[in-house]
Amino acid sequence: MKRESNKLKHTISEGRIALGTCICSFSPAIVEVAGLSGLVWCRIDNEHAWRQDESVEHVLRAAALSGIVPLLRVDKGEPHLVRKALEAGAGGVIVPHIQNARDAEEIVQAAKFPPRGTRGFSSLCFSGSWGVGGADDGLGWMEWSNDETLVIPMVEEPEAVGNVDEILAVEGVDGVFFGASDYSVLAGVPLQASHPKVMDAISRTVDAARHQSKFVMLGAKYPWWDDVRRLVAMGIQAVEIGHDISVLSTMWKKTIEELR
Repeated sequence: MKRESNKLKHTISEGRIALGTCICSFSPAIVEVAGLSGLVWCRIDNEHAWRQDESVEHVLRAAALSGIVPLLRVDKGEPHLVRKALEAGAGGVIVPHIQNARDAEEIVQAAKFPPRGTRGFSSLCFSGSWGVGGADDGLGWMEWSNDETLVIPMVEEPEAVGNVDEILAVEGVDGVFFGASDYSVLAGVPLQASHPKVMDAISRTVDAARHQSKFVMLGAKYPWWDDVRRLVAMGIQAVEIGHDISVLSTMWKKTIEELR
C-alpha cells in the first residue's frame, strides 16, 4: 500500500469542505467510482451492513486504487476490529455510541501504536506492505499510521452531546461524526433531522469541535446540494452525500417520476 497524506485530514486542515458518501453495498466498483468522481472520503458501514473480512478487504483496496479515503465503521467495544480495519487499509475508523472520554480513549488506544496507544505490531498486512521493507520500513509505517489514520467517534445520543467537550479533548481523536438519526429517535423526535432539539445538539457539537480545532462530520439529506450548503453554513467540514443505495434509488425514482 502506498503511504500518502490522509486526503480527508489535509482537505479539512486547508479550510476546504470534504465531501464523501456512505458505502452499504460493499461494491468495490462503486467505491472506485466514488473516488474517481472526486469524493474525498467514504464511510464503509460495517455496523448495520455487516460483511466478512474478505469483502472489507476488497472495498478498501478499491479505495486505495481510486484515491478515496475509506473510513470503516466498526462496533463499539471491539478493539480488535479497529486494529484489523487499519491493517487492511482503512484511512480511519468511525465508532458508534461513544458516550464519554473513556470510550473515546479506548478507540485511540486500539488505533495507535505505542507510546500513544497499545496497538500490536505486525506489518504482514496490506497497509504494512506485507513486511517486505524490513524493520526500517516497519518503523516508518508505525509513524505514518499514528500520524495519518483518523479516529472518529460518533456522537449520537444525548449523553454524548453532554460530554462532547471531553470526547473531543481526547488526544488522538480527530473529529466526531454526528449521528442525527439515532439522536432524533432518542430525543423523542424520530427522524426529524431539522427539529430544534436536533439542531441545537448539532450546534453544540460544532461549537465544541471549533474550540478544540477539530472537525464534525454529518450526513446531508436530499436534495443534497441544498442541504450541503446548509450544513457548511452551520460549520460542518465533512459532509456525507447519501449512501450508495439511496443515491441510486433516489435518482431512479426521480427519473421515473419525471417521465410518467
